[in-house]
Amino acid sequence: MQTQTILLIIAAFITALIVALFQYWYKTKNRKKNILFFAFLRFLSVFALLLLLINPTFKQKTYYIEKPALVVAVDNSSSIKYLKQDQKVTQFVNQITDNKELNERFDIAYYSFSDKLNDSLHFSFDQKQTNISKALEELEQIHKNTIAPTIVITDGNQTYGKDYQFSSIGYKQAVYPIISGDTIKVLDTKIQQLNVNRYAYLKNKFPVEVILTYSGNEEITTTFRVKSGSNTIFSQPVSFSRTNNSTVVNFTLSASTVGVNQYVAELVPLDIEKNTINNSKTFAVEVIDQKTNVLLISDIVHPDLGAIKKSVESNERRSITISKPNENKELDDYQLVILYQPNTRYRAVYEKLNTLKKNYFTITGPKTDWVFLNRIQNKYTQEITRQNEYYVPRYNTNYGAFLQEDIGFQGYPPLIGTFGEIRMNSNHDPLLYRTISNIDTDEMLLATIEQGGIREAVLFGEGIWRWRAQSYLDTQKFEDFDEFFGKLIQYLASNKRKSRLNTISESFYYGNASVIIKAEYFTKNYEFDRRGNLRISIKNKETEATQTIPMLLKNNSYEVDLSNLDAGNYDYTVTVLGENIARSGSFAILEYDVEQQFLNADVTKLKQVATNTNGKSYYLNQKDTLIKELLEDQRYQIVQKNKENVVSLIDWKYLLAIVILLLTIEWFARKYNGLI
Repeated sequence: MQTQTILLIIAAFITALIVALFQYWYKTKNRKKNILFFAFLRFLSVFALLLLLINPTFKQKTYYIEKPALVVAVDNSSSIKYLKQDQKVTQFVNQITDNKELNERFDIAYYSFSDKLNDSLHFSFDQKQTNISKALEELEQIHKNTIAPTIVITDGNQTYGKDYQFSSIGYKQAVYPIISGDTIKVLDTKIQQLNVNRYAYLKNKFPVEVILTYSGNEEITTTFRVKSGSNTIFSQPVSFSRTNNSTVVNFTLSASTVGVNQYVAELVPLDIEKNTINNSKTFAVEVIDQKTNVLLISDIVHPDLGAIKKSVESNERRSITISKPNENKELDDYQLVILYQPNTRYRAVYEKLNTLKKNYFTITGPKTDWVFLNRIQNKYTQEITRQNEYYVPRYNTNYGAFLQEDIGFQGYPPLIGTFGEIRMNSNHDPLLYRTISNIDTDEMLLATIEQGGIREAVLFGEGIWRWRAQSYLDTQKFEDFDEFFGKLIQYLASNKRKSRLNTISESFYYGNASVIIKAEYFTKNYEFDRRGNLRISIKNKETEATQTIPMLLKNNSYEVDLSNLDAGNYDYTVTVLGENIARSGSFAILEYDVEQQFLNADVTKLKQVATNTNGKSYYLNQKDTLIKELLEDQRYQIVQKNKENVVSLIDWKYLLAIVILLLTIEWFARKYNGLI
């Protein structure tokens, strides 16, 4: 307590004493015996009130016990069940839960993980993907400020993500892998990996690459073949030995039928193999009969041209040609024309576009001749200032021409455009607005126009190559930007009439991937409608079993996750309740469970994780040894800590009650003695 506060308390004591004596001693002529009692009550009440005004603070120490945390993370993927370890794992966790000594020593936290981490003790062992590296990273974030040894019960078989054997080097907690699964190596042949393009073009050949592996000591010979239905369309004998335990088979197949063509790759299993599921793999290729051809016309050399080319050709169904405006190109050979920073040399190009009623995409910038552009078309005009400005994009959440999500546009670098007001003279749908010097405006940066059966988009700025680079810096991949640009190209290259209900789905999905179907629903004014009540009906073509599921609103679309469907061919219909609108489609789910490709636990990697983190690996039958070593490890001690709190007197509510009680007693006592 500070000296100043002590002096104030002394002053309050003296003041309260003076007030009490003045009222009951100095001013009272008839001093009865109970006058001192009244003075004492008044002194206490005044002193208490003055203390509340001074509000002194006191330090209060509390002591508590802090246990170290013990994290128990259980692999909930289907490989645990496939390797027949699910009951053993459940029993192991129950024994940990019921151990009294462990619970007295540690605060035990239970998690399950597959492709994501869950705070749960519920184990279904049916998840189709495993990411051990991601689980360790998230556990480190959760327990970064505590001592938390981590028990990871897993077979060590990871299907995607970073290699946890190396990413665990930076893990700050000791990891104790509990190895579940058979550790004895047995003879096995398998298709390790199959690489094929998702799309092919009619009457072309598409390449397929297959990696085959073998574990065993004997020399063997078997056959690799590919079937389409009941027909074998490719076959090749393969030989393996202890030293030659892998081979790569490259071949091509003919794309002769339009649509989704399914194939089965099979490595004929040996009679003594235990696991034959990993000897076959289903794959599919969608054969299309044409490619979207895009023409990019530019009179200058700019990094944007390379970024546009990369984005357009990131999808094999599209190709792009770059030319100058004075080169004679048959525009009818292209579904879309991109005009980059037009000037007077583009006059003939615009005349051809108007004659052919061709869709086009205009990109403007500092090199654009706006005097020419304002004259050659009448859909928009730019104020002529001959000055440049930097424009940061801002996403329009109400954009409805096609389905697009915000991919972090406001974090993208600014584009360089012409300073001045833009006037739109036609019906338009803004996708991106301009933000200038951190001030949000309603001026367009990117807009789409649909008029007279012609679709056009206009981007008022150069420098989208920086957007593509920023997308890579943000996500370590170009996919977000390329998908955004691809949707814009797809919209412009199509002449399909605008519909109030659109659906988006892939023609086929692999069994280990998410099956997501999206829909966009618009009002009669073609504004996105968040009030829609959408349902999707799914029908299995083979069994004719049907089910109806509501679609959930997410950002600017409605979507449904159908990942729980079995492999097969399906038809679907999306309807809007209360509206006579429906859209139909079909898709296929290819049978493939990556978790069933494993035959043994990955002992080597799990032991390396233990070494990297100063932990130790165990097997499921070594529970007692694990518990004993955890209890005896001096790194995990119960710690007594104290916490010092600064408490203000005004927070002590009882003091106010005492003041009220003292004043009440004084009033009743004076009333009783006839002093009031």
